[in-house]
Amino acid sequence: MPSTAEQHQANPTIAIIGAGFSGLCTAIRLKEAGFTNFTLFEQGDDVGGVWRENTYPGAACDVPWHLYSFSFEPRTDYSCPYPEQPEILEYQRFCARKYAINSHVRLNTTVESATFDDANNLWRIETGDGQLHDFDLLVFGVGQLSRPAFPPIKGIDEFAGHSFHSAQWDHEHDLTGERVAVIGTGASAIQFIPRIAPEVAQLNVFQRTPPYILPRFQRQYGKFNRWLFRKFPHYRDIFRLGLFGAGEASVPAFNDQSKLAVALRWWAKSHRNSQVKDPELREKLTPDYPIGCKRVLFSSDYYPAVARDNVDVVTTGIDHISAEGVVTEDGRTHAVDTIIYGTGFKTTEFLAPIQITGREGRSLGARWSAGAEAYLGITVDGFPNMFMCYGPNTNLGGNSIIYMIECQVQYIVDCVHRLAESDSHSMEVREDVIAEHNRKLQEKLDNTVWSWGCSSWYHTADGRITNNWPSTNTRYHQLTRKAEPRDFVWHE
Repeated sequence: MPSTAEQHQANPTIAIIGAGFSGLCTAIRLKEAGFTNFTLFEQGDDVGGVWRENTYPGAACDVPWHLYSFSFEPRTDYSCPYPEQPEILEYQRFCARKYAINSHVRLNTTVESATFDDANNLWRIETGDGQLHDFDLLVFGVGQLSRPAFPPIKGIDEFAGHSFHSAQWDHEHDLTGERVAVIGTGASAIQFIPRIAPEVAQLNVFQRTPPYILPRFQRQYGKFNRWLFRKFPHYRDIFRLGLFGAGEASVPAFNDQSKLAVALRWWAKSHRNSQVKDPELREKLTPDYPIGCKRVLFSSDYYPAVARDNVDVVTTGIDHISAEGVVTEDGRTHAVDTIIYGTGFKTTEFLAPIQITGREGRSLGARWSAGAEAYLGITVDGFPNMFMCYGPNTNLGGNSIIYMIECQVQYIVDCVHRLAESDSHSMEVREDVIAEHNRKLQEKLDNTVWSWGCSSWYHTADGRITNNWPSTNTRYHQLTRKAEPRDFVWHE
């Protein structure tokens, strides 16, 4: 009979932090592989992650559902090509129910810290209620877009009206007939601005830099189309394959001197010119940086919204916020009743604010003081038995992050298998392996449009690109198909 320790090693205890797409995928694949001794810690009151939290009007995915769903669980009853937040959240709830994951989830539980116990090769998790939990392995699935970022503008707390971040939308506050300021013109703002513009009396959109916007071909599926997707899987699969191929083909657009970049820039200009007739407004909405340097957005209703008579696009810089409203650098006060911050997320503070301590008391914050990095975006030297989904340098300029997450989970499950079958109690990536991986990665990133100097959420404050993957999904899949034992240090 195997000893208790051997039984424990064969079915290790695993903590999964976060119950969004990453956490659910990890749990489902672990369970399918026979590893059932896992717990998901979720700070919210439901699964869903970013799609549970972001409920602003118009919240939707800019990737078609054919790619924005698990390959092993394609949903066939979406109402449109680019599903909105309620449908995506319901898909995640469906997956949790179908694969019996809910019983493993601890809702309303915040993880405060994770500390590796060298003597026992265990991760000790401390939750917000002060409880301690020990696990053999630790997987983070907290994503890159989970913590709202407010801009460093003076006087934010001085405003006498109502204000909130788009990721914390106040549905109790009625905007009808109000004077509203929106600060930021990123992915969230271009979705909610068209929804609120017809309701408000006056809308001032404060834009620092205009985004490149391509049309989004949104429509409602008819009964016949839904029937085809449901009854003929190959019809659905053809769409998925075609969209995946298009995403792979878009990678050259982020390279220097790309002909595809020229074509996309022309397409964006044509889309803008066809929807914005006022030359002064058109000039305000025209980017002056290379396409792809910042996130390319998709919308067919944003330009018509900002062209409305009750909407003003303000390009003068903001000096401060006063009790009355927004004061720009020209001294003008834009008096408003409500300020909405559409200023995105703290994207480069990976895994924050959780305090993570690895082998020999090593702080992950100190390890990442010059910018976050991980081998394949999944694991870090000095932090045994710790893995991540959607970690550093795994974000995409084109294609779907769901595919990347599935690749990461495949790699993590393979690591769990190898550890369970070995005589070791922990594994950690070698320092030279992660160093060489990131040297090559940054070298490749230096030749992309992301390194051309424009400010974006892809960079740290000092300009290091810590978010994006510079190659194709196919290449990432090849690298993550299986874990190479020689890449790791094994501890008995």
